[in-house]
This record gives sequence, structure tokens and C-alpha cells, in this order.
Amino acid sequence: QVQLVESGGGLVQPGGSLRLSCAASGNIFSIYAMGWHRQAPGKQRELVAVINSGGSTKYADSVKGRFTISRDNAKNTVYLQMNSLKPEDTAVYYCSGNVRIVGGPIDDYWGQGTQVTVSS
Repeated sequence: QVQLVESGGGLVQPGGSLRLSCAASGNIFSIYAMGWHRQAPGKQRELVAVINSGGSTKYADSVKGRFTISRDNAKNTVYLQMNSLKPEDTAVYYCSGNVRIVGGPIDDYWGQGTQVTVSS
């Protein structure tokens, strides 16, 4: 089994910054891609950013140039540095990992989510 736990969410003013972290633990053999999604009230869940095991990244157009995804493979941790935050970034942010468990298959696992609120 695999657990992912997010931290770092909170309330921030427009133009401010926030750094989210997500650590994976459990019966992990290897983690391939890790990523962040978000869901705002009344809207569909959307991909924010993803990073593969080699460090290649992709971003949603809405966050490109403002957000940076990174990872620490030794700690099984993914980060999302969010700069120049806008009210439209307000959402619950979920981390995910594409994980091969020990002696088992590759599957996607999700964290519980952390609230990010951008408001003055």
C-alpha cells in the first residue's frame, strides 16, 4: 500500500507565494511520474503540473511561468512552488504518484488534498 500526504496549503494574498510538499510512503518499489492536480468549487479537477523520474516537467497553460514542480527522489517527495498567485488559483490541491509497489503492479495513488486560498 502507498500513502501520500500533502502539506503547505493555506491562505495567501494575490501576488504572494506558497510551497506545497507531498511525501509518499509505504510498500514502494519505485515512483515514476509525480504530479499535482487541483479542483476549485463547481469546476472539474485539472492537471496543474507533472514531473517524471528523469526530471522532465509539464504544466497547465494557466500556471506556466508561475509554478515550478520539483522532486527529491531520495525522500519520495514532490514539491510545487507557487509564485504570483491569483484568486483563480484557489482550489484544493492533490498530489499523485505513479508507483510500482514491491512485488506488484504500477498504479496511481492520491493524497487527501490541501486547501489553497488566494484572497485579499
